[in-house]
Amino acid sequence: MRITQGTFSFLPDLTDEQIKAQVKYCLDHGWAVNIEFTDDPHPRNTYWEMWGLPMFDLKDPAGVMYALEECRKVYGKRAYIRLSAFDATAGWESLRLSFITDRPAEEPGFRLERQELEDRHIAYTTHAYATDRPEGMRY
Repeated sequence: MRITQGTFSFLPDLTDEQIKAQVKYCLDHGWAVNIEFTDDPHPRNTYWEMWGLPMFDLKDPAGVMYALEECRKVYGKRAYIRLSAFDATAGWESLRLSFITDRPAEEPGFRLERQELEDRHIAYTTHAYATDRPEGMRY
């Protein structure tokens, strides 16, 4: 199952040249770029681990691409890696762009859990198969 989250989620994975073009677009608009990673890609998991600090003052996409490559060296095909861009021109941070750059070779996906409640109400939740194993050993 291919996890689809963020911008470009239904497209094939972007090449490094395409990622670099998106980073250039972000920097041209004055957005801060950061790189995050996780081994729990559940849609409600908004707290991914940050790779370094957000890159507020970069002018050249090469700096972001270098940080992405360093993150790949450590987490490679064991985690999801996401690039996000934030706009602070209004006085607060607003997410403008976010997409997955790298993913594990095997993505176990999710299962839908149904729960019957009182008065014939039914609730559904999703459970990530990846979380069946301990953190750091999921991929």
